[in-house]
Amino acid sequence: MAPKNSSFKIILGSSSMARRKILADMGYEFTVMTADIDEKSIRKENAEELVVALAEAKCIWQDIVLLSHRNHPMKARTNPRNCSSHSVNYCRHNLFGYILPTSIGIEVAVYQGIIREKPSSKEEARHFIKSYSGGQATVVGSVVVTNLTKGIRKGAWERSEVYFHDIPDEVIDSLIEEGIILNVAGGLMLEHPLTLPFVDTLIGTADSVMGLPRSLTEKLIEEAL
Repeated sequence: MAPKNSSFKIILGSSSMARRKILADMGYEFTVMTADIDEKSIRKENAEELVVALAEAKCIWQDIVLLSHRNHPMKARTNPRNCSSHSVNYCRHNLFGYILPTSIGIEVAVYQGIIREKPSSKEEARHFIKSYSGGQATVVGSVVVTNLTKGIRKGAWERSEVYFHDIPDEVIDSLIEEGIILNVAGGLMLEHPLTLPFVDTLIGTADSVMGLPRSLTEKLIEEAL
């Protein structure tokens, strides 16, 4: 079966294995390109604004790098953070029909109104997971899709809620020692085989919690094209 995007290319701006699997299961072929930005320098008061701002910042970084490589190879060595929006627009008009949507999933966890990004240590990860035990966490994620040929960017956010049974200390210890949850917003990895049995109720979709909501991604790709 031919991939959905046989007439255009997709760059996934994330190294997340979960996001790669979701996008592949949707029938798309893609390459991965992570953005070199300082996420901590981008701060917003609420989770919805933060995830959209982070996704847009990564998209802009990738736009500049990709366009520089295609049109001005020597300029590709410059720091994308110092490039102007004018140079990006100039390059767009010289792509001659080259369609390149960029799909990025960004998420944060919210617990009692406090935004949680990736745990900074094992101790913080343990604190996060123990707080979910017998309780609830909200996951807010965003997707931003850019069509470089047309200069169109579409983005939106989605919210899901996860309610947990009590999580035994030995399960939390195993999750911490494995280490993978240190790379996940809020230390919350719904699909992990150690976590999944303790999920009581999910309001929303599993793919949204995993970082790339299918229906929203599909909708934004269609709108950008």
